[in-house]
Amino acid sequence: MEHVPWLTVVTFAPLAGAVPLAFFPPRAVRLHRWWGLGVTVATFGLALGMFTRFSSNNAGFQLVEHVVWVRSLNFNYIMGVDGISVFLVLLTAFLMPAGVLVSWRVDRQVKFFMLALLVLETAMLGAFVSIDLLLFFFFFEALLFPMYLIIGGWGSERRIYAAVKFFLYTMAGSAFLLVGILFLYFKAGSQFGHPTFDIRQLQELTLSTTAARWLFLAFFVAFAVKTPLVPLHTWLPDAHTEAPTAGSLALASVVIKVGGYGLIRFNLGLFPEASDHFRTLVLVLAVIGIIYGAVVALIQTDIKRLVAYSSVSHMGFVTLGVFAFTIQGLSGGILTMINHGLSTGALFLLVGMLYERTHTRDLRKMGGLASIVPVYAGVLLFVALSSIGLPGLNGFVGEFLVILGTFVSTRPFAIAAVTGVVLSAIYLLWGYQRLMHGPPAIAGGAGNGHTQPSSGARTIPKRPWDLELREYFVVVPIMAAILFIGIYPKPVLDRIEPTTVRIVGCVQLITKYQPQGPPVAHQASPISVPALRQSLCSPGTP
Repeated sequence: MEHVPWLTVVTFAPLAGAVPLAFFPPRAVRLHRWWGLGVTVATFGLALGMFTRFSSNNAGFQLVEHVVWVRSLNFNYIMGVDGISVFLVLLTAFLMPAGVLVSWRVDRQVKFFMLALLVLETAMLGAFVSIDLLLFFFFFEALLFPMYLIIGGWGSERRIYAAVKFFLYTMAGSAFLLVGILFLYFKAGSQFGHPTFDIRQLQELTLSTTAARWLFLAFFVAFAVKTPLVPLHTWLPDAHTEAPTAGSLALASVVIKVGGYGLIRFNLGLFPEASDHFRTLVLVLAVIGIIYGAVVALIQTDIKRLVAYSSVSHMGFVTLGVFAFTIQGLSGGILTMINHGLSTGALFLLVGMLYERTHTRDLRKMGGLASIVPVYAGVLLFVALSSIGLPGLNGFVGEFLVILGTFVSTRPFAIAAVTGVVLSAIYLLWGYQRLMHGPPAIAGGAGNGHTQPSSGARTIPKRPWDLELREYFVVVPIMAAILFIGIYPKPVLDRIEPTTVRIVGCVQLITKYQPQGPPVAHQASPISVPALRQSLCSPGTP
């Protein structure tokens, strides 16, 4: 097993499973569902196998696979994981079986729906393990097409509008990213004698201050759209609201994490000086996102849209932690990405389950459901409390580290961010109260299963109401992960920390030794910035 190309196997397992699925008979709907579930479960098993071979003591890339793709152009297939990406791979593989299970009642074009999910999983996994910029861009763009099909093909009433908006926003951001990648490729050719997309070599490039700052902005726009940061966030609420439940799960839990991951891996990794220059701007945008997302969530009557705006707020915490330039902040930002994937992903799953029963997402048409679906109500409260950041659950650890790390470096931003924590408690608990308590507004669960609903609501049969066995398989593993990280986050933080120490140390030291003011003729710099990059910032390999 020592020579197994784990990253390639994990990344392309869903795509390999999609190939035979494409030839299954169109009417074998049951087979399509079970095959999709089997492939995603097998992928998670392979991801666990990969994780067992990951060393917690190594700050560099591990399990590296390097194959020459086009020798004349120096195109290479390079994959590797470190303390940041290994958990994002695990998160993706862990949640995709839940996406299949929650879609069990999709009854239209089931084969193509499962195909889109499996292709999407490969694209998401590939984005997290690529350490070649061209390969990363390939997977970054490959995310668009299956996600577009899932939203546009199986979404709600305004699904075409939401899908096109998602596609155009992301494509516009990707154009800037492609220009920046090509510039680095040719710049490497002029400096190293051979062009390359390998980020380990690109970190040793000597860039002028102006070039580095323009490149930072090119990469930042692409990742800010995907994260998303205010004011580039407007595609997200529409996409979440109109997407099917599995699409919302993938968007919230994984797709937007590619943006946060890109900020860490490429903006901080390739342009540390420019990251420091634009740091205040990014922190301002992060705090605006935290407060704006929470305030707008407060006034939502569509429960799915409420959860969507909570994502804007939580991803603001991620960005805040990343640009705090402290070990606690960056570790907290990475952990918040993982926690947000679990908690907000679970919220979207639960909203989808409720929509199957009530056929509405309007909070004004619901109420008193705790007496009808007590188990569901308990699960929803548990997940909502984890998203709020209740001590003992996963959300607390990440947000606490982000605020602590930001307080150490930039106290005003940390104080402003705390308001987001307070507001999140208000909008989630208020939403829960409107949904689960008060007079019943939707029928079901009393008598023989039929009562007269309030005006505007539908009469719903008694069964199925509370959680079914299939839905227990969806929510129980996620709840266990939420509780485990909340009580004992050490195994996760131990594997994250070596990488965060390297990244933060690199940014802090390079910005410290970056020459200030105009250069003086014939004055030698006491420490070479490229030398610093090579010795401190290169991720290396074990």
